[in-house]
Amino acid sequence: MSTPEHVRIAQIDALRGAALLGILLINFAAMASGYFGTGLLDPRHAGLWDQMVQQLLTVLVETKFYLLFSCLFGYSFTLQMDSAERAGAAFSARMLRRLAGLAVLGLAHALLLFPGDILLCYALLGLVLLYLRRLSDRALRRWAVGLWLGHALLWLLPAGLLALLAPDAPGEAGVDIFRRAWASELAYRGSWATTLAEHWRVWHQEMSWVLPLVQMPSALAMFITGLLLGRARWLAEPIAQRELLVRLACLGLVLGLPGALLYAQGGPGLLLWRQLALEGIGILSAPWLSAAYAALFLLALQGACGTRMQAWLAPAGRMALSHYLLQSLCGSLLFSAYGLRLYGQLGSTAVLGLALLLFGAQLWLSRYWLASHRYGPVEWGLRALTLWRWPAWRRADEQPAASSLAPR
Repeated sequence: MSTPEHVRIAQIDALRGAALLGILLINFAAMASGYFGTGLLDPRHAGLWDQMVQQLLTVLVETKFYLLFSCLFGYSFTLQMDSAERAGAAFSARMLRRLAGLAVLGLAHALLLFPGDILLCYALLGLVLLYLRRLSDRALRRWAVGLWLGHALLWLLPAGLLALLAPDAPGEAGVDIFRRAWASELAYRGSWATTLAEHWRVWHQEMSWVLPLVQMPSALAMFITGLLLGRARWLAEPIAQRELLVRLACLGLVLGLPGALLYAQGGPGLLLWRQLALEGIGILSAPWLSAAYAALFLLALQGACGTRMQAWLAPAGRMALSHYLLQSLCGSLLFSAYGLRLYGQLGSTAVLGLALLLFGAQLWLSRYWLASHRYGPVEWGLRALTLWRWPAWRRADEQPAASSLAPR
């Protein structure tokens, strides 16, 4: 019989695997069309099914799963601390090397494959978490709530001021969106050089403000939330938390779903203050819906099919970093000039189908790979950098013979 520690790890990995699917659905939508996140459909793919798929993704998936992933990052932070303590190693040095590796991977990922990269942000926010970890639980709770509410107010306060001082100020016009989408399509369907140039343009001109203003504050709040949950070992035995999980799922749906429905109404043609207000409402509601998803998933793992679902998703969660990068590589080969140049050529329904096919392949690949290897390939490299020694590559390898990476 598995020990509670083993159960906990498997459930964390399974939850991370489920979050990986949500991230894939959004990233593929972003990699396939210049209209993603604008509230508009490509006029060439505006059929009923595409409208339904886009609306469902906006309401149920967009901005929800990166928060769940961020919470799990914070939870895993405590596991890294425990590992360093058991090994008698300096945690800060280990974590700084790990975050440096994430930063390098993130920068390469953003410029070569997908400018919507989150790894570099995680590396930077991880430095903040490294400092905050010394605070008490009470202080950390204040930080998490303050970041969450402050992030929402960052959008809601300007919305209120504009509603009072300039209520008729127009928001983004649809013609600007069409122009940008067409320019992106020309770049991604051009050549390797134009694809790389577009990656740089999007990362430099758009993501440089989108990430700090839209994602990073909430992600840090979820880092801290995960750190608090890890300190309490909250996922050690979720079956003992069943009643709490049920309440959390209900509360999360009640508080999160209405805000998500409002958030999905944003788009061009709205007054500027309305656009800002809807973004703020989305920031307020997204963590609740993310919490509801996590609670519902943990409850599902306790059901009749939970063991089988965990057996498929946990290996993918153990290789989440490798799969995240592999998803971007596959997306680049499908949609950009690196490969088939399908950017702007497929509707939301077709892109969703491709994403689900890829995720199914990744589930199979995870089980196949981990049957003979201890870690995913990228996880192995990051672990080597973190521990500053060569970890075992295959399951049959012996750990005691691991050599140091330090120069001799």
